Amino acid sequence: MKLLIQPGDGIDRLVKGIKKAKKSVEIVIFRFDRPEIEEALVDAVERGVFVHALIAFTNRGGEEHLRKLEMHFLAKGITVARTAGDLVRYHGKMMIVNRKELYILAFNFTHLDIDHSRSFGLITRNSKLVQEAGKLFDADTKRQVYNPGNGKFVVSPLNARKEIAALIKGAKKELLIYDPKVSDRTMLRLLTERQAAGVDIRIIGEVSGDRFPVRELVRMRLHTRVILRDRQQAFVGSQSLRQLELDARREIGVIFRDGKIIASLLRTFEEDWAASKPSKSEARKAALPVAKTAKKVAKAVSKNLAAAPVVKKVVRELRKKTNAQLGDKQVKQAVKEAVKETVKLATKQAVKAAVQDAAEPSEKEAR
Repeated sequence: MKLLIQPGDGIDRLVKGIKKAKKSVEIVIFRFDRPEIEEALVDAVERGVFVHALIAFTNRGGEEHLRKLEMHFLAKGITVARTAGDLVRYHGKMMIVNRKELYILAFNFTHLDIDHSRSFGLITRNSKLVQEAGKLFDADTKRQVYNPGNGKFVVSPLNARKEIAALIKGAKKELLIYDPKVSDRTMLRLLTERQAAGVDIRIIGEVSGDRFPVRELVRMRLHTRVILRDRQQAFVGSQSLRQLELDARREIGVIFRDGKIIASLLRTFEEDWAASKPSKSEARKAALPVAKTAKKVAKAVSKNLAAAPVVKKVVRELRKKTNAQLGDKQVKQAVKEAVKETVKLATKQAVKAAVQDAAEPSEKEAR
Protein backbone atom coordinates (compact mmCIF):
# COMPACT_ATOMS: atom_id res chain seq x y z
CA MET A 1 0.00 0.00 0.00
CA LYS A 2 1.21 3.52 -0.84
CA LEU A 3 0.07 6.90 0.42
CA LEU A 4 -0.51 10.04 -1.63
CA ILE A 5 -0.31 13.32 0.30
CA GLN A 6 -1.72 16.44 -1.32
CA PRO A 7 -0.50 18.99 -2.00
CA GLY A 8 2.92 17.59 -2.72
CA ASP A 9 2.64 14.25 -4.46
CA GLY A 10 0.62 15.73 -7.32
CA ILE A 11 -0.60 13.56 -10.19
CA ASP A 12 2.59 11.74 -11.18
CA ARG A 13 1.60 8.43 -9.58
CA LEU A 14 -1.87 8.61 -11.10
CA VAL A 15 -0.46 9.21 -14.57
CA LYS A 16 2.15 6.49 -14.05
CA GLY A 17 -0.58 4.05 -13.03
CA ILE A 18 -2.53 4.76 -16.23
CA LYS A 19 0.60 4.50 -18.38
CA LYS A 20 1.42 1.02 -17.10
CA ALA A 21 -2.09 -0.27 -17.80
CA LYS A 22 -2.14 -3.21 -20.21
CA LYS A 23 -5.75 -4.34 -20.10
CA SER A 24 -8.05 -1.82 -18.44
CA VAL A 25 -8.45 1.48 -16.63
CA GLU A 26 -11.71 2.07 -14.78
CA ILE A 27 -12.07 5.54 -13.33
CA VAL A 28 -14.83 7.19 -11.27
CA ILE A 29 -15.12 10.97 -11.77
CA PHE A 30 -16.95 13.61 -9.76
CA ARG A 31 -14.88 16.62 -10.90
CA PHE A 32 -12.18 16.71 -13.56
CA ASP A 33 -9.90 19.38 -15.05
CA ARG A 34 -6.47 17.74 -15.34
CA PRO A 35 -5.27 17.55 -18.97
CA GLU A 36 -2.34 15.34 -17.94
CA ILE A 37 -4.69 12.62 -16.76
CA GLU A 38 -6.86 12.99 -19.84
CA GLU A 39 -3.81 12.65 -22.08
CA ALA A 40 -2.74 9.49 -20.24
CA LEU A 41 -6.23 8.00 -20.64
CA VAL A 42 -6.30 8.79 -24.37
CA ASP A 43 -2.82 7.29 -24.82
CA ALA A 44 -4.05 4.14 -23.07
CA VAL A 45 -6.98 3.89 -25.51
CA GLU A 46 -4.57 4.22 -28.43
CA ARG A 47 -2.50 1.35 -26.97
CA GLY A 48 -5.59 -0.86 -27.03
CA VAL A 49 -6.37 -0.54 -23.31
CA PHE A 50 -10.07 -0.58 -22.40
CA VAL A 51 -10.74 2.73 -20.62
CA HIS A 52 -14.08 3.03 -18.89
CA ALA A 53 -15.12 6.28 -17.13
CA LEU A 54 -18.03 6.39 -14.72
CA ILE A 55 -19.06 10.06 -14.49
CA ALA A 56 -21.32 11.52 -11.81
CA PHE A 57 -24.78 12.60 -13.00
CA THR A 58 -24.36 15.94 -11.19
CA ASN A 59 -22.21 17.99 -8.84
CA ARG A 60 -22.56 21.36 -7.17
CA GLY A 61 -21.51 23.14 -10.34
CA GLY A 62 -24.40 21.54 -12.21
CA GLU A 63 -24.47 19.11 -15.10
CA GLU A 64 -23.19 21.17 -18.02
CA HIS A 65 -19.47 20.52 -17.45
CA LEU A 66 -20.04 16.85 -16.74
CA ARG A 67 -22.03 16.36 -19.95
CA LYS A 68 -19.31 18.14 -21.95
CA LEU A 69 -16.73 15.86 -20.35
CA GLU A 70 -18.77 12.81 -21.35
CA MET A 71 -18.97 13.92 -24.99
CA HIS A 72 -15.28 14.83 -25.03
CA PHE A 73 -14.26 11.44 -23.64
CA LEU A 74 -16.50 9.60 -26.09
CA ALA A 75 -14.88 11.48 -28.98
CA LYS A 76 -11.49 10.27 -27.73
CA GLY A 77 -12.55 6.62 -27.68
CA ILE A 78 -13.16 6.36 -23.94
CA THR A 79 -16.20 4.30 -22.91
CA VAL A 80 -18.48 6.40 -20.73
CA ALA A 81 -21.19 5.52 -18.23
CA ARG A 82 -23.24 7.91 -16.11
CA THR A 83 -24.17 7.26 -12.50
CA ALA A 84 -27.84 6.81 -11.63
CA GLY A 85 -29.78 9.68 -10.10
CA ASP A 86 -31.18 7.74 -7.14
CA LEU A 87 -28.62 9.21 -4.71
CA VAL A 88 -28.20 12.89 -3.83
CA ARG A 89 -24.59 12.82 -5.08
CA TYR A 90 -22.13 10.32 -6.48
CA HIS A 91 -19.09 11.68 -4.65
CA GLY A 92 -16.73 8.69 -4.54
CA LYS A 93 -13.32 8.88 -6.24
CA MET A 94 -11.39 5.81 -7.34
CA MET A 95 -9.47 4.20 -10.19
CA ILE A 96 -8.76 0.53 -10.91
CA VAL A 97 -5.90 -0.50 -13.20
CA ASN A 98 -5.89 -3.96 -14.81
CA ARG A 99 -8.22 -5.10 -12.00
CA LYS A 100 -5.04 -5.49 -9.96
CA GLU A 101 -4.33 -2.06 -8.51
CA LEU A 102 -6.80 0.18 -6.72
CA TYR A 103 -6.55 3.93 -6.19
CA ILE A 104 -8.87 5.20 -3.44
CA LEU A 105 -8.86 8.99 -3.34
CA ALA A 106 -10.23 11.66 -1.03
CA PHE A 107 -9.49 14.26 -3.72
CA ASN A 108 -10.97 14.96 -7.15
CA PHE A 109 -8.98 15.05 -10.37
CA THR A 110 -8.68 18.86 -10.19
CA HIS A 111 -6.03 21.53 -9.69
CA LEU A 112 -7.85 22.83 -6.61
CA ASP A 113 -7.91 19.51 -4.80
CA ILE A 114 -4.48 18.26 -5.84
CA ASP A 115 -2.40 21.45 -5.77
CA HIS A 116 -4.10 23.62 -3.15
CA SER A 117 -5.87 21.32 -0.67
CA ARG A 118 -4.89 18.95 2.10
CA SER A 119 -6.01 15.54 0.97
CA PHE A 120 -4.86 11.94 0.76
CA GLY A 121 -5.08 8.92 -1.49
CA LEU A 122 -4.19 5.25 -1.20
CA ILE A 123 -2.79 2.86 -3.78
CA THR A 124 -3.21 -0.82 -2.97
CA ARG A 125 -2.84 -4.19 -4.65
CA ASN A 126 -4.75 -5.95 -1.88
CA SER A 127 -6.71 -8.48 -3.93
CA LYS A 128 -9.80 -8.42 -1.68
CA LEU A 129 -10.09 -4.63 -1.82
CA VAL A 130 -9.44 -4.58 -5.58
CA GLN A 131 -12.08 -7.26 -6.13
CA GLU A 132 -14.64 -5.38 -4.03
CA ALA A 133 -13.91 -2.11 -5.87
CA GLY A 134 -14.40 -3.89 -9.19
CA LYS A 135 -17.72 -5.29 -7.98
CA LEU A 136 -18.88 -1.78 -7.02
CA PHE A 137 -17.74 -0.32 -10.35
CA ASP A 138 -19.61 -3.00 -12.31
CA ALA A 139 -22.78 -2.50 -10.28
CA ASP A 140 -22.78 1.28 -10.59
CA THR A 141 -21.94 1.37 -14.31
CA LYS A 142 -24.76 -1.08 -14.99
CA ARG A 143 -27.04 0.62 -12.41
CA GLN A 144 -27.46 -2.61 -10.54
CA VAL A 145 -27.64 -3.27 -6.79
CA TYR A 146 -24.30 -3.47 -5.01
CA ASN A 147 -24.09 -5.70 -1.95
CA PRO A 148 -21.02 -4.99 0.24
CA GLY A 149 -18.84 -8.03 0.77
CA ASN A 150 -15.88 -6.59 2.68
CA GLY A 151 -16.10 -4.50 5.85
CA LYS A 152 -12.79 -2.81 5.08
CA PHE A 153 -14.17 -1.43 1.82
CA VAL A 154 -16.45 1.34 3.08
CA VAL A 155 -19.33 2.41 0.83
CA SER A 156 -22.08 4.93 1.55
CA PRO A 157 -24.98 4.59 2.00
CA LEU A 158 -24.60 0.82 2.47
CA ASN A 159 -22.02 -0.15 5.11
CA ALA A 160 -20.28 3.16 5.88
CA ARG A 161 -22.26 4.06 8.99
CA LYS A 162 -21.80 0.59 10.49
CA GLU A 163 -18.08 0.26 9.75
CA ILE A 164 -17.06 3.80 10.72
CA ALA A 165 -19.11 3.60 13.93
CA ALA A 166 -17.30 0.36 14.82
CA LEU A 167 -13.95 2.04 14.15
CA ILE A 168 -14.81 4.89 16.52
CA LYS A 169 -16.27 2.61 19.21
CA GLY A 170 -13.06 0.58 19.29
CA ALA A 171 -10.87 3.55 20.22
CA LYS A 172 -9.16 3.14 23.61
CA LYS A 173 -6.64 5.99 23.70
CA GLU A 174 -6.88 8.41 20.80
CA LEU A 175 -8.90 9.54 17.78
CA LEU A 176 -7.38 12.03 15.37
CA ILE A 177 -9.76 13.23 12.68
CA TYR A 178 -9.66 15.31 9.52
CA ASP A 179 -13.21 16.27 8.57
CA PRO A 180 -14.65 19.44 6.97
CA LYS A 181 -17.91 19.00 8.88
CA VAL A 182 -18.70 16.56 11.69
CA SER A 183 -22.42 16.88 12.35
CA ASP A 184 -24.10 13.44 12.37
CA ARG A 185 -25.85 13.03 15.73
CA THR A 186 -25.03 9.36 16.15
CA MET A 187 -21.36 9.89 15.35
CA LEU A 188 -21.19 12.89 17.70
CA ARG A 189 -22.72 10.77 20.46
CA LEU A 190 -20.15 8.01 19.86
CA LEU A 191 -17.30 10.53 19.95
CA THR A 192 -18.69 12.04 23.16
CA GLU A 193 -18.86 8.58 24.74
CA ARG A 194 -15.27 7.86 23.76
CA GLN A 195 -14.15 11.20 25.18
CA ALA A 196 -15.96 10.44 28.46
CA ALA A 197 -14.12 7.09 28.53
CA GLY A 198 -10.79 8.94 28.46
CA VAL A 199 -10.05 8.84 24.73
CA ASP A 200 -8.10 11.88 23.52
CA ILE A 201 -9.97 13.38 20.55
CA ARG A 202 -8.61 16.08 18.25
CA ILE A 203 -10.26 17.25 15.06
CA ILE A 204 -8.96 19.38 12.20
CA GLY A 205 -11.99 20.82 10.45
CA GLU A 206 -15.36 21.76 11.87
CA VAL A 207 -17.71 20.19 14.42
CA SER A 208 -21.27 20.99 15.41
CA GLY A 209 -21.27 22.19 19.04
CA ASP A 210 -18.44 22.87 21.49
CA ARG A 211 -17.55 19.31 22.37
CA PHE A 212 -13.98 18.53 21.33
CA PRO A 213 -10.63 20.23 20.68
CA VAL A 214 -11.00 21.50 17.11
CA ARG A 215 -8.65 23.47 14.90
CA GLU A 216 -9.18 25.18 11.58
CA LEU A 217 -6.69 24.39 8.83
CA VAL A 218 -5.51 27.82 7.70
CA ARG A 219 -2.48 27.27 5.51
CA MET A 220 -4.49 25.46 2.84
CA ARG A 221 -7.98 24.26 1.96
CA LEU A 222 -9.20 21.11 3.72
CA HIS A 223 -10.56 18.41 1.44
CA THR A 224 -10.06 15.03 3.06
CA ARG A 225 -11.76 12.67 5.46
CA VAL A 226 -9.46 10.69 7.73
CA ILE A 227 -9.84 8.92 11.09
CA LEU A 228 -6.77 7.65 12.93
CA ARG A 229 -7.54 5.26 15.80
CA ASP A 230 -5.00 4.57 18.54
CA ARG A 231 -2.17 5.09 16.01
CA GLN A 232 -2.80 1.58 14.71
CA GLN A 233 -5.79 1.70 12.38
CA ALA A 234 -7.09 4.31 9.92
CA PHE A 235 -9.89 5.27 7.61
CA VAL A 236 -9.28 7.29 4.44
CA GLY A 237 -12.12 8.11 2.08
CA SER A 238 -14.61 10.63 0.74
CA GLN A 239 -17.31 10.49 3.43
CA SER A 240 -17.53 13.02 6.26
CA LEU A 241 -19.26 12.22 9.52
CA ARG A 242 -22.40 13.90 8.19
CA GLN A 243 -25.80 12.27 7.85
CA LEU A 244 -25.99 13.17 4.15
CA GLU A 245 -22.64 11.58 3.29
CA LEU A 246 -23.28 8.48 5.36
CA ASP A 247 -26.87 7.83 4.28
CA ALA A 248 -27.74 9.60 1.03
CA ARG A 249 -24.64 9.79 -1.22
CA ARG A 250 -22.25 7.39 -2.87
CA GLU A 251 -19.00 7.73 -0.95
CA ILE A 252 -16.04 5.36 -0.97
CA GLY A 253 -13.25 4.72 1.52
CA VAL A 254 -11.12 2.02 3.13
CA ILE A 255 -10.19 1.00 6.67
CA PHE A 256 -6.70 -0.45 7.01
CA ARG A 257 -3.70 -1.23 9.18
CA ASP A 258 -0.33 -0.26 7.72
CA GLY A 259 2.28 1.02 10.16
CA LYS A 260 4.28 2.98 7.63
CA ILE A 261 1.30 4.80 6.11
CA ILE A 262 -0.29 5.49 9.48
CA ALA A 263 2.99 6.99 10.67
CA SER A 264 2.99 9.34 7.66
CA LEU A 265 -0.64 10.30 8.31
CA LEU A 266 0.15 10.96 11.99
CA ARG A 267 3.14 13.10 11.12
CA THR A 268 1.10 15.16 8.66
CA PHE A 269 -1.74 15.54 11.17
CA GLU A 270 0.59 16.80 13.92
CA GLU A 271 2.19 19.28 11.50
CA ASP A 272 -1.22 20.55 10.41
CA TRP A 273 -2.45 20.73 14.01
CA ALA A 274 0.56 22.80 15.04
CA ALA A 275 0.13 25.12 12.07
CA SER A 276 -3.63 25.52 12.50
CA LYS A 277 -5.57 27.96 14.63
CA PRO A 278 -8.23 27.11 17.22
CA SER A 279 -11.78 27.16 15.92
CA LYS A 280 -14.06 29.99 17.09
CA SER A 281 -15.54 27.77 19.78
CA GLU A 282 -12.07 26.74 20.97
CA ALA A 283 -10.97 30.38 21.05
CA ARG A 284 -14.00 31.24 23.18
CA LYS A 285 -13.16 28.40 25.57
CA ALA A 286 -9.55 29.56 25.84
CA ALA A 287 -10.60 33.16 26.46
CA LEU A 288 -13.06 32.28 29.23
CA PRO A 289 -10.55 31.38 31.99
CA VAL A 290 -8.42 34.38 31.00
CA ALA A 291 -11.37 36.72 31.40
CA LYS A 292 -12.37 35.16 34.71
CA THR A 293 -8.84 35.42 36.08
CA ALA A 294 -8.53 39.03 34.94
CA LYS A 295 -11.79 39.95 36.68
CA LYS A 296 -10.65 38.31 39.92
CA VAL A 297 -7.34 40.19 39.84
CA ALA A 298 -9.06 43.48 39.03
CA LYS A 299 -11.47 42.98 41.91
CA ALA A 300 -8.64 42.24 44.33
CA VAL A 301 -6.70 45.28 43.14
CA SER A 302 -9.71 47.57 43.48
CA LYS A 303 -10.21 46.48 47.08
CA ASN A 304 -6.65 47.41 47.97
CA LEU A 305 -6.45 50.56 45.87
CA ALA A 306 -6.41 53.61 48.14
CA ALA A 307 -7.86 55.95 45.54
CA ALA A 308 -10.00 58.21 47.76
CA PRO A 309 -7.23 60.49 49.13
CA VAL A 310 -5.77 60.92 45.63
CA VAL A 311 -9.16 61.79 44.10
CA LYS A 312 -9.84 64.37 46.87
CA LYS A 313 -6.51 66.00 46.16
CA VAL A 314 -7.25 66.13 42.42
CA VAL A 315 -10.68 67.70 43.02
CA ARG A 316 -9.19 70.39 45.32
CA GLU A 317 -6.53 71.17 42.72
CA LEU A 318 -9.13 71.40 39.95
CA ARG A 319 -11.33 73.81 41.87
CA LYS A 320 -8.35 75.92 42.89
CA LYS A 321 -7.02 76.25 39.30
CA THR A 322 -10.45 76.89 37.80
CA ASN A 323 -11.56 79.33 40.52
CA ALA A 324 -14.36 76.94 41.49
CA GLN A 325 -16.19 77.67 38.22
CA LEU A 326 -16.68 73.98 37.44
CA GLY A 327 -19.85 72.27 38.59
CA ASP A 328 -19.92 68.95 40.41
CA LYS A 329 -20.87 67.10 37.22
CA GLN A 330 -17.97 68.59 35.28
CA VAL A 331 -15.50 67.88 38.06
CA LYS A 332 -16.74 64.29 38.33
CA GLN A 333 -16.37 63.73 34.57
CA ALA A 334 -12.90 65.32 34.45
CA VAL A 335 -11.65 63.20 37.37
CA LYS A 336 -13.23 60.05 35.90
CA GLU A 337 -11.46 60.52 32.56
CA ALA A 338 -8.15 61.36 34.21
CA VAL A 339 -8.26 58.33 36.49
CA LYS A 340 -9.37 56.10 33.62
CA GLU A 341 -6.48 57.20 31.40
CA THR A 342 -3.96 56.87 34.22
CA VAL A 343 -5.16 53.38 35.17
CA LYS A 344 -5.18 52.34 31.51
CA LEU A 345 -1.57 53.44 31.04
CA ALA A 346 -0.45 51.85 34.30
CA THR A 347 -2.23 48.60 33.46
CA LYS A 348 -0.67 48.46 29.99
CA GLN A 349 2.81 48.91 31.44
CA ALA A 350 2.16 46.35 34.18
CA VAL A 351 0.84 43.75 31.72
CA LYS A 352 3.83 44.25 29.41
CA ALA A 353 6.25 43.80 32.31
CA ALA A 354 4.37 40.74 33.62
CA VAL A 355 4.33 39.04 30.21
CA GLN A 356 8.07 39.65 29.79
CA ASP A 357 8.75 38.24 33.26
CA ALA A 358 6.65 35.16 32.52
CA ALA A 359 8.46 34.57 29.23
CA GLU A 360 11.95 34.76 30.73
CA PRO A 361 13.33 31.47 32.07
CA SER A 362 14.27 31.32 35.73
CA GLU A 363 17.92 31.41 36.67
CA LYS A 364 17.71 27.72 37.47
CA GLU A 365 16.23 26.88 34.09
CA ALA A 366 18.81 29.07 32.36
CA ARG A 367 21.60 27.14 34.00
